[in-house]
Amino acid sequence: MCFFFIILYFNIFMDVGYTVQEVEDAQKIRRTVIDCFERASLPSVSEEEKKRILHFAIVGGGPTGVEFAASLHDFVNEDLVKLYPGIKDLVKITLLEAGEHILSMFDKRITSFAEDKFRRDGIDVKTGSMVVKVSDKEISTKEMKNGGEITTMPYGMAVWSTGIGTRPFIRDFMTQIGQINRRAVATDEWLRVEGTNNVYALGDCATINQRKVMEDIAAIFKKADKDNSGTLTVKEFQEVLDDICERYPQVELYLKTRQMNDIADLLKEAKGDVAKESIELSIEELKTALSKVDSQMKFLPATAQVASQQGTYLAKCFNRMEECEKNPEGPIRFRGEGRHRFKPFRYKHLGQFAPLGGEQAAAQLPGDWVSIGHSTQWLWYSVYASKQVSWRTRALVVSDWTRRFIFGRDSSQI
Repeated sequence: MCFFFIILYFNIFMDVGYTVQEVEDAQKIRRTVIDCFERASLPSVSEEEKKRILHFAIVGGGPTGVEFAASLHDFVNEDLVKLYPGIKDLVKITLLEAGEHILSMFDKRITSFAEDKFRRDGIDVKTGSMVVKVSDKEISTKEMKNGGEITTMPYGMAVWSTGIGTRPFIRDFMTQIGQINRRAVATDEWLRVEGTNNVYALGDCATINQRKVMEDIAAIFKKADKDNSGTLTVKEFQEVLDDICERYPQVELYLKTRQMNDIADLLKEAKGDVAKESIELSIEELKTALSKVDSQMKFLPATAQVASQQGTYLAKCFNRMEECEKNPEGPIRFRGEGRHRFKPFRYKHLGQFAPLGGEQAAAQLPGDWVSIGHSTQWLWYSVYASKQVSWRTRALVVSDWTRRFIFGRDSSQI
């Protein structure tokens, strides 16, 4: 019997003192926010110190940083100001982003809407600000728009949302398998950890090392050249194209990017003005035809959507393992004989949301469909609830939302 060790790791973001990996971590951050208001309300605190304590700085203008800034703004302006009306005008929220825009991975329409909305809401969006130092009370940034000038701002609470970190357990595991100088565990397209036989990794602790076409060009040519003529016809290449696209998805993506109808158009580029029926390529000409294909390779984002699809994929593979011993369903092996036991994992992007506060959200869905506004927030509620693991959890989530609409957010430190 084989034993499979699955690594699953989610890490959302970090503030200066906490990591957000569990519900308890989020509760600590909420208590810290409330504590800032408590300390700023003390009569012995000076006006300048109150402004520092009530300055909340979020580093990173990606989806996590934007959502946190929006949620914090709503929490402060809808709930906390009712309890601390005397200091409401001293509250400041700053969003720091090293790039030119926040939400740079979204459509430009969403980026523009989010920046305009944040400025209307009073959230200070500083783009082109790279954080170079964080002390207990101050953040130093390099302002790209001012020739790299270093500026310093005081803060009461800082949240770091520019990426993910690696847990000590994962670092120790990577050391044991010889993957020392990496930020994530390297796996193949079947999510199997490189250098192991029965260890699988998924989630944002891992990254897929997708094989390059140019690394296997000789094996591809040999497999396609069934008559061993030393040249490759369009028909011969077409017969293995489906397996090539399954094993090397960058080929299919490259054809779509170039708006080519079939592989013959690509091969014709390498051969010149020749009729498709008479195209015969040598291995060197095939290398020329596929030389730019690997430029289309992309790394998967470290999101729950990717991890969820990976988990579903692995579950199906494990359940069908005995069956696939007899009837392999994967593509042809270009570096060996026979076929692979399973098709490689392929991520299907189903869209992404960015809650922007004030019961508004932005969505970028497949087909270049962009939706922004209040209706999109309700769409986000629907998707979020539908992704819960049970009806009990869905009911609890919906009841929490309902209580918030009626009574506001919980402002206690319990």
